[in-house]
Amino acid sequence: MQPTSPTLKVQTLDAGIEYAIENNIDTLISAINAPHLSWREENGKKVPNYVERLNRQYLPPCYMETGAFVVSRASIVTKNTRIGSVVDVYELPENEAQDVDTFEDLRSVADTLSEQKVAIYVNGNNKRGIGHIYRALELADEFFVKPDIYYDTNQTDVKVFGNTKHNLIPVNGIAELFKVCKEKQYTIFINDILTTSIDYMIGLRSVLPEAKIINFEDDGEGIIKADLVFNALYHDTEFPQVHAGEKYYIASKTFMFYESIEIREQVERVFISFGGADPQNYSDRLLNMIAKPEYQKYHFVVVLGRAKHNVEELLQYNKYEHIDVFYDVANMPELMSSCDIGITSRGRTGYELAVLGIPAIAMAQNKREEKHGFVCNENGFTYIGLNPDDEIIESNLKMYLNLSKKNRQHFQEMLLEHDLRGGRKRVMGLINS
Repeated sequence: MQPTSPTLKVQTLDAGIEYAIENNIDTLISAINAPHLSWREENGKKVPNYVERLNRQYLPPCYMETGAFVVSRASIVTKNTRIGSVVDVYELPENEAQDVDTFEDLRSVADTLSEQKVAIYVNGNNKRGIGHIYRALELADEFFVKPDIYYDTNQTDVKVFGNTKHNLIPVNGIAELFKVCKEKQYTIFINDILTTSIDYMIGLRSVLPEAKIINFEDDGEGIIKADLVFNALYHDTEFPQVHAGEKYYIASKTFMFYESIEIREQVERVFISFGGADPQNYSDRLLNMIAKPEYQKYHFVVVLGRAKHNVEELLQYNKYEHIDVFYDVANMPELMSSCDIGITSRGRTGYELAVLGIPAIAMAQNKREEKHGFVCNENGFTYIGLNPDDEIIESNLKMYLNLSKKNRQHFQEMLLEHDLRGGRKRVMGLINS
């Protein structure tokens, strides 16, 4: 073995030795398969080492020695050689084939050796909402490595993740999760599962003693055992590891491409969405309300989330010319930014409307949402509580439909006073610090 190949893993060396023994090889040399279009000098001229120009993936194998290891039988090693008559190469993955010859090589190796191993544990359903799922997928994109994303099959249907290339791993309960974590030994472990208990966090710490453990949207006792906690929906707490408030909200990347809306003279279009699940069935109630003839001069854009029940039934409202009902929208800001006002709950969608400066009516889905601090009157929303009567919802809708441009601009200014676009940078800065 050579000290200039420090990224070689023990498991790879063991596998190489086993390969040499099983195949009765005298000498096994570590190598990397690196085919390239190459040239040589012949009689003073440069000539190609290939007959036909092909893309790299179609070139025949070309093995280059890495210097990581040479495995030889003791019987063939002499003062002059350690290469026997039966020789083979053992292919290494690229991240284990780095050879340190220069300071630039050394810097690259340092990055590899400090490489993060990241896992995210997340659950979402029609009761707890699926904003956790959206945030987990956004976070997964922020690391230079591809995180393992775990979810409990007893709590989460894989369909709520939508169409994603991320590495989704189902587990059957906490015991199975802990077993896998003990084997993998992650350096960063993120919980996005709502309230954590002391017992859960102690158990997680016992299997990942060296990991940085980070919890999102957690107001349980387990936060005292976490290294970092981000609660964008809540106000500050006395714990130093807890970072609370809207400045830690992680906006979807697609929203970064859209500016705040321009306030029109009159309200023409209304955006309605109550997150991924809508357990209070606000969507149903609003659709039944706006189907009345008196609302036909406005256009309503209604978005249903992935965890919403009775979707097919609600899609029937598309028969009305002034109503568009969408399910599982890929480009939410495109639809939002076409509207003048919004109606939503107190979760992720409220923040998204604020990013675009869209004045909105908001209501809570459950008692937990009642504690969410950002979507409130002081910040430019009109908050009307948990499960308000249809009469209250409709009276506020009519008020908003008739709001002057001046008043809607005032609400927009209040919404845009908050830096909701910089939360991703703040959160990742703390995670990586």
